[in-house]
Amino acid sequence: MPGEIKLSTEFITLGQFLKAADVIQSGGMAKWFLSEHEVFINGEQDQRRGRKLRAGDKVQIAGVGEFVIK
Repeated sequence: MPGEIKLSTEFITLGQFLKAADVIQSGGMAKWFLSEHEVFINGEQDQRRGRKLRAGDKVQIAGVGEFVIK
């Protein structure tokens, strides 16, 4: 069962998402985390911490889990 992250705005950036999902402790860790881990958004690998995630997007992080943006 994937985890769910609920949006209160139109979108969330990948860096903000990583913090909201408790994958990283601070936003400053996002760049490092994305350089060290494979992150897939809707099946495509992406390492841009500014990537906008919207409702319906699926995020898969190797070794961490799968999340759905609501």
